[in-house]
Amino acid sequence: MTNFRTQLLAGAAFSIAMILGAPAFAQDQTAVAHAEGDAADASGPNEVGEVIITATKRETKLQDTPIAVSVVGVQQLESAHVESFLDIAGQLPSLRVSTFESRQSALTVGIRGIVPGDANQPAREQGVGIYLDGVYLGRQQGLNASMLDLERVEVLRGPQGTLFGRNTEGGAVSLVTRRPTGAFGFRGTAGISNYNGHNVEGHLDFPEVMGFSVKLDGALQYHDATVRNPMAGQTGWNYLDRNGFKATVLWSPTDNFDALYSYDTGHSETSPFLSQLVNYNPLGLPVSTAFPRPAGAISPLAPNVFVRSSRQDVADIGVPQQPSIDEIYGHTLNLSWDITPDLTLRSITAYRGVSVQQYDNAGGPARPPVFQPNAPVGNSARNFSRYSLSDLEQFQRSQEFQLVGAIGDQFEYVVGVYYFNEKAWEEAATPSSLAYVGSNGDYVVRDPNTAGITRGFRSIDRGSLAHAKSAGVFVHTVWTPPILDNNLKITLGGRYTSDEKDGKLYKVSNVARNYTFDLKEERFDPTVTFAYDVSDDINFYATYSTGYRAGGANSRSLTFAPFESEEVKSYELGMKARLFDRVTLNVAAYSMDRTNSQIEFSLVAPDPVSGTNRNTVETVNAPGTTEIRGLEIESTIDVTDNLRLTLGYAYTDTSVPDAQNPFPASPSCPACGTVQPVYIIYTPPNAASLAVDYVHPLSFADIKFHIDFAYAEGAQSFEAFALKTDDSFIVNGRVALADWQVEENKKITVSLWSRNLLNEEHIYRRSPENRSGTNAIGDYANFNEPRTFGAEVAFKF
Repeated sequence: MTNFRTQLLAGAAFSIAMILGAPAFAQDQTAVAHAEGDAADASGPNEVGEVIITATKRETKLQDTPIAVSVVGVQQLESAHVESFLDIAGQLPSLRVSTFESRQSALTVGIRGIVPGDANQPAREQGVGIYLDGVYLGRQQGLNASMLDLERVEVLRGPQGTLFGRNTEGGAVSLVTRRPTGAFGFRGTAGISNYNGHNVEGHLDFPEVMGFSVKLDGALQYHDATVRNPMAGQTGWNYLDRNGFKATVLWSPTDNFDALYSYDTGHSETSPFLSQLVNYNPLGLPVSTAFPRPAGAISPLAPNVFVRSSRQDVADIGVPQQPSIDEIYGHTLNLSWDITPDLTLRSITAYRGVSVQQYDNAGGPARPPVFQPNAPVGNSARNFSRYSLSDLEQFQRSQEFQLVGAIGDQFEYVVGVYYFNEKAWEEAATPSSLAYVGSNGDYVVRDPNTAGITRGFRSIDRGSLAHAKSAGVFVHTVWTPPILDNNLKITLGGRYTSDEKDGKLYKVSNVARNYTFDLKEERFDPTVTFAYDVSDDINFYATYSTGYRAGGANSRSLTFAPFESEEVKSYELGMKARLFDRVTLNVAAYSMDRTNSQIEFSLVAPDPVSGTNRNTVETVNAPGTTEIRGLEIESTIDVTDNLRLTLGYAYTDTSVPDAQNPFPASPSCPACGTVQPVYIIYTPPNAASLAVDYVHPLSFADIKFHIDFAYAEGAQSFEAFALKTDDSFIVNGRVALADWQVEENKKITVSLWSRNLLNEEHIYRRSPENRSGTNAIGDYANFNEPRTFGAEVAFKF
């Protein structure tokens, strides 16, 4: 990784030098040529403009494309001060983004109730495909890296099994970056914020030379922890230090051919959100200080540990905590050849990698192991503060060819082939970092070698590797029959996919094992759409489509037994309308049936080989059909030439059949071995958003006001528990003196912004799994980020 880090630091240093050495000129939003809608956004609210998307592998107008797709453009990203994928979460009600556990080093992404519980393992998969410039990103790790000069974010809702294929059961998110312009230009931003935060980014375009255009992008974001760690020299919680660099070269030797190569790197250092105790002994169990503790009893809390029902800014106990480190890199080559005016051949070649060093001591005394005041001195029962450590590496390569064409005005088609190959490896350990030394809550830091924190001294809880290959062939056609004044369009498509995956769980509880699996699956995913244009401004569509999440194995289990893919069949009715030249209204109602659902059950269970207790998770394909029904509404309203409202609403109703808990029945787990209710996580029944943008013209600049509101009902955060999180209501705001032209072709924008403006707090993740049993204590939970605010200067020349 030394060479990787050297390249990254060199790129970041270059970007910072360019920014510091350049005049403070404003970012010109209208430079976005690829998306007409962004140009409209840049000039402020006015007549509703057209947004161009590539969701169907060809450029189409958003309002004319008969699929449920949302677009977040440049202006919306900037107005909401979006700096990472996690920040997008509140902009679209249908898109749910959360940390995995409470770690910023991996994200859980869901659409329409398809939300994986634990997809951050080598042999687990996501249910929503994430794509960067057409390249699938195979792991949850690394998704929260710097966003380098995005042009737009396209969110395709509903299964995308035909055009995107594997692991797009709930939908797909396409991140599209800006291409080189071929003209000299520089855009930069520099800002400061609370929690000692700062952010810098720069984007440099070089003039075209002999058909070659070069663009360099760099970005850096930093803020201190928002929850202080009382232990001297240790990192607090919700700490962030992130940077990235990208170099792009566009070669256009002729009018009908271009080659676009890009290399991107990213480095992130983050700490998790604090897990705090929000209740103690909710079941009213008898409290006992005896050791060993009698069955059915609960230990008292340590005197220096407290129940906290609101968000903490200082932890009760200081713990060893260092930042998790994510490093990503990628090479992408896009080729496009216009063979004829109606036929284009495209190629997307990519190689990417992710490396993660995870350090998560978020739980401290709020999670097991629990306080046992009368345990003998030196007994392991006095150890506590579980430090979740993991090393993961992943490498992937992919190749896609697309033949995009048309026959007259009546028939369009996309024919493609796709290949994906991935290798991933992980080792994880969960040592206790602290030890109680008395009955009054005093504690000491355990020696990192003795505790097994230091590499080379770790007791490996699990070690696994996995290898996946996927190959597919797809066809997508749109036929406009010569009837009904050419207002009817029929889409037919299908994709054949062959998946192969194998893996090995080679260590459990620090004991060598030889658990393997070999999974092969083939499937066909069709799509059928009938779309009818009632007028030039109103169209209706009906769609049937399918999608799937690939099978695999759970490395947290004791046997590494494989489970098969789960699949969704979706039926959707939609309408898209432009009204009065000032309003867009898009509505989608859908019904999805999911079968072979991948359901997870967790238990602190004894390992039959080593005899030690470990946090065990088993994944099963549950019988029955999960029903997901929903309604989505999106609208933009240009109230005046200067005032725009953007509204969104998502209703989701889910019904999951009860499933068999695979763990054997025991006194400490009454639900084990029984058929029990299970739930879909991170999916609120109701979610809504509203954004208000107002532009006030001045003689020399514009004053731009932006405020957005995001509401979501509470939802389950664990599949096996009915307990819901809190409702949430987040407000973000920004005011800017924009596009102040200080010289010819030189502009400056000065802005003030705030995220979570009202400093609202809510629990976004809550676990009741420690209410009873040998680890009884109470519920732990994670709260959202507190209010952040800052000032920025953006410039362009």
